[in-house]
Amino acid sequence: MGKEIKIIVADDNRNLCQMLQNYLQGQEDLNIVGVAYNGLEAWELIQTQGPDLIILDAVMPNLDGLSVLERINARATMIRPKIIMLTAFGQESLMNQAMTLGVDYFILKPFDLDFLAKRIRSLMEDMSSSIPVQFTSSDCPVVTTVGSGLNLFSEVTTMMHQIGIPAHVKGYQYIRDAILMVVEDVSLLGAVTKELYPGIAKKHDTAPSRVERGIRHAIELAWERGNTDTLKRIFGYSMDIERQKPTNSEFIALLADKFRVMGKVS
Repeated sequence: MGKEIKIIVADDNRNLCQMLQNYLQGQEDLNIVGVAYNGLEAWELIQTQGPDLIILDAVMPNLDGLSVLERINARATMIRPKIIMLTAFGQESLMNQAMTLGVDYFILKPFDLDFLAKRIRSLMEDMSSSIPVQFTSSDCPVVTTVGSGLNLFSEVTTMMHQIGIPAHVKGYQYIRDAILMVVEDVSLLGAVTKELYPGIAKKHDTAPSRVERGIRHAIELAWERGNTDTLKRIFGYSMDIERQKPTNSEFIALLADKFRVMGKVS
């Protein structure tokens, strides 16, 4: 394993911070050098610890994630750490602002800890050969292409079969299209009803509302008929499989993120 990666975790959810700390500290190449529960604490740790990477919640007391980013950008003498921002769904305007401030990657809650660790490593590998970039609102630093379109199509199809989504239901095609679209443009997760569903609806000559219902129905079928062990393996730490079904957006986001990460680490 290469150089140890110094990480700061900043989130006002103490349970989440503890979970992240326990998991990441168990990885031999990852070192948690500080945990902050608000933006001011995060900023102080950033200045004193000089982290390689920050896992930063978008919404925190005292200073929010955007304000912390602004302070980092204002310090020209500081070696800029990589930034993974934790966001909730429906925060399209916040994501756009964060992209202009140079966020390297978005993690949409809930998320898979194994894939978070892989994303951290891939971002740090990129850092060694990267050139400073000025991001604009039209740039999206988190978009990656996973292999060829044919391979990705096959991989998505295979995973959907493993999850237990029946191929004959309309939602099967809608979910596959949604995952492929989000892999190519993660910002669509901030505009699910305005852009993602209408885009799929146009392709299938139907209404966006039917796309939404079709995806919901397919997910419900998977949870009713699918193999619990397989669902737990795929969705990992992100949710209590036996007690809750993911929303449409959560389901699409998690699977799309897996394929983006697979593309970076393969």
